[in-house]
Amino acid sequence: MASSPCSNSSFDSGLEIKTRSVEQTLIPLVSQITTLINHKDQLKKSQKTLRALQSLGQAVSMAVDRFVTVGEAISTEHLELKEEMNLACSEARRAGDTIARLTDVAGPEQVVLDGQDSVFSDKTGMVKAARMLLSSITKVLVLADRIVIKQIITSRNKVLITLEQLERVFTFQEFVQIFSQFGNEMVEFAHLTGDRQNDLKDEKKKARMAVARAVLEKCTMMLLTASKTCLRHPDCESARINKDAVFERMRFALELVIQIVTDMRSSMDAEVLPICVYSGIREFKAKAEGLREELYCLSRESLTALLERIVEQTEDFTDSAYTSHEHRESILQLCHQARQELGELNAHWEYAQSLGANESTEEMEISILKTCHCVSQLRQELHRAAVGPAADLLKYHTEHTVLKALKVCGGEGNLESVDEYSCRLTEQKEQLVETCRLLRHVSGTEPLEITCIHAEETFQVIGPQIISAAQTLALHPSSKIARENLEVFCEAWESQLSDMAILLREISDVFEGRRGDKRTYVSLPRQGKHLPNLKTTKAVKLDAEEQSTVARLGLELRLLTSDLDSETEKWDDHEHEIIRQTQSMSSMAYSMYLFTRGEGLLKTTLDLFHQAEVFSEEGFHLCSSLQALSSQVGDEEKEMVISETEKLLTLCQQLQVSVKSMVQGKSATFLKVQSSIQNTKGILELVVFLLPVCQRLAKKCLSENSSLSSPQIWREKLLSSTEKEGPLNNKNSSGFGVQSLKHHMNSLTFLESK
Repeated sequence: MASSPCSNSSFDSGLEIKTRSVEQTLIPLVSQITTLINHKDQLKKSQKTLRALQSLGQAVSMAVDRFVTVGEAISTEHLELKEEMNLACSEARRAGDTIARLTDVAGPEQVVLDGQDSVFSDKTGMVKAARMLLSSITKVLVLADRIVIKQIITSRNKVLITLEQLERVFTFQEFVQIFSQFGNEMVEFAHLTGDRQNDLKDEKKKARMAVARAVLEKCTMMLLTASKTCLRHPDCESARINKDAVFERMRFALELVIQIVTDMRSSMDAEVLPICVYSGIREFKAKAEGLREELYCLSRESLTALLERIVEQTEDFTDSAYTSHEHRESILQLCHQARQELGELNAHWEYAQSLGANESTEEMEISILKTCHCVSQLRQELHRAAVGPAADLLKYHTEHTVLKALKVCGGEGNLESVDEYSCRLTEQKEQLVETCRLLRHVSGTEPLEITCIHAEETFQVIGPQIISAAQTLALHPSSKIARENLEVFCEAWESQLSDMAILLREISDVFEGRRGDKRTYVSLPRQGKHLPNLKTTKAVKLDAEEQSTVARLGLELRLLTSDLDSETEKWDDHEHEIIRQTQSMSSMAYSMYLFTRGEGLLKTTLDLFHQAEVFSEEGFHLCSSLQALSSQVGDEEKEMVISETEKLLTLCQQLQVSVKSMVQGKSATFLKVQSSIQNTKGILELVVFLLPVCQRLAKKCLSENSSLSSPQIWREKLLSSTEKEGPLNNKNSSGFGVQSLKHHMNSLTFLESK
């Protein structure tokens, strides 16, 4: 749009917006300022419209002034940002004053044409002021976001210092004291990193953050038992090796978090996302199909090189000892066929170019179809070669025979048998690592590719740790803490196998065209979960009959998540707040469904209840978004949205009350599980009903926002926002950040019509 305030490079292009909170805060302002600027082309205005524009200009100036007041308060609490923040605030205030001056009917900038007043005679000045306003407010928001980053770094440093203290303790009393402090610091770090993960725009960064948080979650319990084992048996070399590996893994995860939030480049960055076969096939097909429209966009050599790179990557499959003979032969045959088809395409392509053709010939079109079909068949064969054996492998490891044998042999002090089963576990580890590498090639999305790499690394690390823990138990068979330590590492192995089963399902979803980016909600240690000498409610595992009953409820839950996903796919704006919240709720409901099948990361009823509580909280957030949407629509539509929102609010409250209620006994717990899933179903059913309505209303609001509303509506919205906002009373630094500014951005969105 020629008149958009963001269309010129003078908008600060050096400011990269990396979080959804900053982006969502700016979107209304960008939209409304663009609407304002567009009206400079309509020179003749009635007195009524001119008065409305004057009111608008003054309102902009007042809203900016309140926004800037918050920014300046932040600068006084964070001196390292004071200079930059004050400069950005000064620019924003100056831009707001300029807009007010240029929209002043009585001002010197206004002229008269054909007996009627005109407005925006200084077009250049208005555009410059709008750009300066957007640029300066973006600077303030990005600077506020730095505070969040600083909080994460500070929290990480505290965790790191305590981690080093834990590594050096020599007595149980000292260890318990420091570990208690460590637990509290980890809870704080978990909250900060969890919020940051949800706020990140970049899906690869979100996936990497999820990896780091998963490592920290699993290592927290390992650190407790490995350290206690080392304190109990200080002269045991295998216990020391076991403990050192946990601390090293914790430091890796803490460093990874800092790399993500600060955009640090490490020497390992090049290895984070190795190019996979699927990426190469997608690129090859896109370029081959592009020849239909443009024959001269690339060379035949470059297309041939792309195919050769794909063939080279398939060697990971054909060279693998775990690829069956049938799959290997099929892959080699399809690679040979693809080369032949490309050879024919190159011949027809060259002939078409010699004729001076502007688009593909019929023969060339047929060759393009045959070549693309061949590489698609190769993609399918690679998928079967990776996913089929992976599924069989997971079924084979269901009984965890080797892990059980290691526990028995270690408890008997049989070092020889421990060594024998350690070799078998190493073989299993190598097979699982190789399987993860092949799955990475066919993962289909970068977040899933990162998850495959994480799974591969986890098996590589935990395998030797289980062996060292088993050796420690064999050397000290009567040691309860050594037995507990081995149990914890075995549980981590089993948990990773469950995660791999979920990953396998998601990869298949992507391959079959379904949503494959579901993320099972993972919470880091909650307060009290791993702290010593702290009593918690006992978790309950359901028996077979109860699991069967719950599984039927879970199936209904799964169908509702599918319906919800189908509705969200219909939205054009997938970054809309309502869509992000419903996708989050769908993901959490999906993890609850996996619980009903005895799969996933929710292992006990306590995990399920915590997940349901977080689900209800997300429902409350969705209610807030629905209320915001209702304020932008007509009276009749508003009444309906408000009515349904109140129902949703009630259901979320019922779920939260249900999961927080204390129960005793297995029967009562089972009823609580049923109630939690039933309430979750009720919420999903209502959200599925609301989504199409919200989509229609959101589209309507978007279209109506393209034109100015009546002066009466402006005055109502201005008065409403002014009354609701009130004075700036709270200047506590703990409330600073993007969220504290977001509230004051609301007064900059008053151009939205009914």
